[in-house]
Order: sequence, then structure tokens, then C-alpha cells
Amino acid sequence: MAPSALIIVRRGEDPRKCTVRLLRGTPGLDFLPYPLRRRPDLSRHLLLAPDAQLLTIADAGRPLLLLDASWRHAAAMRRAIGPVEARSIPPGWQTAYPRRSKTHADPATGLATIEALFAALCTFGLRDDSLLRCYPWRHAFLALNRDLLPPD
Repeated sequence: MAPSALIIVRRGEDPRKCTVRLLRGTPGLDFLPYPLRRRPDLSRHLLLAPDAQLLTIADAGRPLLLLDASWRHAAAMRRAIGPVEARSIPPGWQTAYPRRSKTHADPATGLATIEALFAALCTFGLRDDSLLRCYPWRHAFLALNRDLLPPD
């Protein structure tokens, strides 16, 4: 089953740090640049956000919405897209993405965009390691989270 997700990518992000740009063209993944020219219909989407109710298997039929930006910019993006129902990744998932910010703190439970998408799909029982094919820290991420992974 192909994932169904809309990923809104902030213009100006360093492409070397973007964890999802190489997934363009993957069936089921749609990308939009931010700022948005027009607001898409997000009424069925679930925004992945660290401060929301937990994502469960019951949410599996709804498309996901991910905001791809630094944590500092993601808050402004969230306000700009307007109200969207949100869910958080179940506890225990750990990021392998090397964080280096000297100006702000990242959420302790925050994951890189590709990690969040992968973890959400695993929550639905849809493990798809091919999503991590271009992620430089895939082996570390899978090792850190091995106890949470459904069988592949």
C-alpha cells in the first residue's frame, strides 16, 4: 500500500539538510512549496505534530500532512496553513538526525520529516524501508528504533 501524504516544504531550506526532497516522484507523496500560493483542502488530512493527540491505527485511512522546515520555521508554517487536525507519533521513537542548532531548542520528541513519515506508517502497520533509501542516517535510525518496528 502506497503512503498518502502531503509534504509542504519551506523554500529556503538548505537542500543538503532536507530529508524528503529525494522522495519526490514517490507514489502517494505529494509536495507543495511554502509559502503556499493557495491553501489546499486539508479537511481530511492529519498534521504530524509533536504536541498533539497520539496517532493510532484508527487514523490509517486519512492522508498525512507534514511540514518540512526547521523547528523554528515550522511553527509559522503551522499558523499559516490554518486549523488542521493533528496527531503525534507514539512515544519512544528517537531521531538519528544530527541536530546542531545554536540558537533554539528542538523538541525532545521531534523527528526529521522522513523519520516522522516512516514512524507514522509503522504505526499503521505499513513499514516501508524504501522511504529511507536516500536518508543518510537510515541505519542509525532503524537501530535506535528497532524495538518499535513492525516486521518488514
